[in-house]
Amino acid sequence: MRSSNPVFSRRGFSRDNGGYAGFNAGPQAGAATQGNPYATNPYAEPTNPYAANPYATGGPDLQHGAPQAPAQPGRMTMDDVVSRTGITLGAVVVAAGLAWALELPVALGFGAGLVAMVLGFIQAFKAKPVPALILGYAVFEGLFLGVISQVYNNVAQGAPMQAVLGTTAVFVGVLIAYKTRLIRVDRRFVRFVMAAAIGFVLLMAVNMLFAVFGGGDGLGFRTGGLGIVVGIVGVLLGAAFLALDFKQIEDGVRYGAPREESWLAAFGLTLSLVWIYTEMLRLISLLNSD
Repeated sequence: MRSSNPVFSRRGFSRDNGGYAGFNAGPQAGAATQGNPYATNPYAEPTNPYAANPYATGGPDLQHGAPQAPAQPGRMTMDDVVSRTGITLGAVVVAAGLAWALELPVALGFGAGLVAMVLGFIQAFKAKPVPALILGYAVFEGLFLGVISQVYNNVAQGAPMQAVLGTTAVFVGVLIAYKTRLIRVDRRFVRFVMAAAIGFVLLMAVNMLFAVFGGGDGLGFRTGGLGIVVGIVGVLLGAAFLALDFKQIEDGVRYGAPREESWLAAFGLTLSLVWIYTEMLRLISLLNSD
């Protein structure tokens, strides 16, 4: 499994063909697995009685409740994902609270953000999850968020709390939409989200370069009416990342991913929530200032 952050690769739980668990890799894969949705289980073992699905007659429909094998020792469960996500997000919140209470300098906050980015990239390219890297990312990211939250709070009083409430609302809304199948995470959805994310990140990078070397607001994508539109797009992208995270987690549980993969699930969810929070923070500050 890989994280949902747009600058990281998102290859699903399967490490063999670069695809998503539960998604057919192509025509050949579709022909080979017709009538058996568990034939492509990347975690199948010769001694695993659930390597083949004994009762399916068509392709998997994980959002609608395809047959699921009983939990096995050493395999990832939803409880594992919830507990690891709670630990990771807890580290972010505690670090952010300390940064806020201590009123850390802006330069130190951005330094922490840089360290968090480096740790995130290292974990993203690791073959296996390293809890120390993930928790280290969470701590430094929290310090960064605490500092920038205080900066935005000075500009728009109460913006951080509104951003927290907005992020929570987006999370709950996407979860409900995913479980009720209002959002269908299929190959077309994945391609569209990743293409949009790449375009968004490149556009923001160009805007930042213009701001650094040209001064002012760069190309103006983060200020005024255009900044509000870009902020809304950023929040919607974050919501799409959450849907991809939910799909990956569901696939991992159903296909018997190793328990250690729950750390990567927590990492992906944390990245998505941090993305939404920062975009929401910018958007709220713009709305309040206007």
